[in-house]
Amino acid sequence: MSGDEPTEPGMQLPEDALGQPGQGRDTILPRARPVHETVVPALEAMLFASGDPVKTSALAEVLEVEEAVVELALGVLEDRLEARGSGLQLARVAKGVQLRTHPRHAELVLGIVGGRPTRLSRAALEVLSIVAYQQPVTRGDVEDIRGVACGAVMKHLLERGVLRVVGRREVPGRPLEYGTSDAFLELFGLDTLKDLPTLAERAALEEDLDGGA
Repeated sequence: MSGDEPTEPGMQLPEDALGQPGQGRDTILPRARPVHETVVPALEAMLFASGDPVKTSALAEVLEVEEAVVELALGVLEDRLEARGSGLQLARVAKGVQLRTHPRHAELVLGIVGGRPTRLSRAALEVLSIVAYQQPVTRGDVEDIRGVACGAVMKHLLERGVLRVVGRREVPGRPLEYGTSDAFLELFGLDTLKDLPTLAERAALEEDLDGGA
């Protein structure tokens, strides 16, 4: 790489990370140019066009680079979006990466595209909370905890794609077991289930919700 080429701190990569001539990679990442000059705008374009969360492994496959290169470039993209006050932000959700409207522009976006923010009933949130923290669970498990029938609520959440059937419990009758989906993670802006609030955080949130009712 020529010393005259523009560089950016943190973007220096091993020579072999740019691919070898004859492997098809040099058409995407020319060896004579810094990696960020092509990877960062390419990632931005792909994420913008996708709309949905995309796994870094899929991005690396399309770009024909190592996943570590994608991770490095995503960090640069995130910094650039923030530095220029972009209306978009990079989010790690549903075990992937997604370009999302910045929260400060949410109302304006809704005003131009129509629709309204996704809202769930208190019953739906309670069911989702039980499933998220206890999964896999049966409908009977959820109803035992809530003390009321949950069939209609669970059917609605299944239709919305935030719940999914994960198997059957090996007990008499073999009832279906349920878990949350990637759509659940996307809806709540979570990367994995490990990002769920702790029990203490949940208690504080419930207090806030009750106080705002």
